[in-house]
Amino acid sequence: MSLRTAEDDSASEIHLPADIDWEMLDKSKFFFLGAALFSGVSTALYPVVVLKTRQQVMVGNSPCLKMAALIFRNEGFGGFYRGFGTSLMGTIPARALYMGALEMTKSNVGTATVRLGFSDASASAIANAAAGLSASMAAQFVWTPIDVVSQRLMVQGGSTSGGSSTACLKRYSGGIDAFRKIIRADGARGLYRGFGISILTYAPSNAVWWASYSVAHRFIWGGIGCYICKKDENGNGEGRGNGSCYRPDGKAIIAVQGLSAAMASGVSAIVTMPLDTIKTRLQVLDGEESGRRQLTILQTVRNLVKEGGFGACYRGLGPRWASMSMSATTMITTYEFLKRMSTKNQESCV
Repeated sequence: MSLRTAEDDSASEIHLPADIDWEMLDKSKFFFLGAALFSGVSTALYPVVVLKTRQQVMVGNSPCLKMAALIFRNEGFGGFYRGFGTSLMGTIPARALYMGALEMTKSNVGTATVRLGFSDASASAIANAAAGLSASMAAQFVWTPIDVVSQRLMVQGGSTSGGSSTACLKRYSGGIDAFRKIIRADGARGLYRGFGISILTYAPSNAVWWASYSVAHRFIWGGIGCYICKKDENGNGEGRGNGSCYRPDGKAIIAVQGLSAAMASGVSAIVTMPLDTIKTRLQVLDGEESGRRQLTILQTVRNLVKEGGFGACYRGLGPRWASMSMSATTMITTYEFLKRMSTKNQESCV
């Protein structure tokens, strides 16, 4: 399912490196290098996740830059890395599950859709959507408990000016202490608070992202193919001529991957942002502290609408979009680099 040509009717072909499927990977190298590379990515992007999470659980509203300044003034640089150790511990096994499920599903569904007679573009979009869906569902079994703990640590002690503050927070001395207190209060069920809505948030989000990425990737290369074709027709193709081939260099490939990832992130963030806000509140806000039962999804939605109308469901959209775009751009470029580094036979990928 390699994108060999930008457009079927284009006079100039764009030849990209061959796709790498599951069978071509050295699995031990793939998972070991993946854990190292994605741990670095998580470290770089974690402060943006903290900002997004704090905005989502606030009773009031506060601009992103103002909140960042308050965190730095009141808590120092360490405030941007609350709960990071716990999050990193969960990232490694969750990423391993995610990458394994992603590649196996993409390979199997891609082969099946091509055999069923779908076009390359349709088969690629379907395979990517199915892969994103299954990968997210597999990873959530590990990630949800880590998410519950790390998010509570993220917002712990957070405050803003103007009468707005993060609500219903407990004090935890660290990840292990948080695990103990959550289990003591709610049992193992407490660690999986919001699991259902996490699946409803992340599974569609990943399916939308991977399908959008596939479409955007093909669309951008299609535009480049048309541009090259017009240059050839005008005699400005520097000798390529009709039926010629264009082999983009590494920088061009990375640039298109990054732009495709950012476009896909925008679509995914807008579609799934309300669900993410509801999920975060369910996982972080503890009903016991306000003398009530654990909040339900319906109560959470009502509270959000009461606080700021439907727009309250989109609190933190800016940081989430930025986080998703940066994460997706670094993820996809790192991921493609990882796959090429992990092939059994490097020559097969050239």
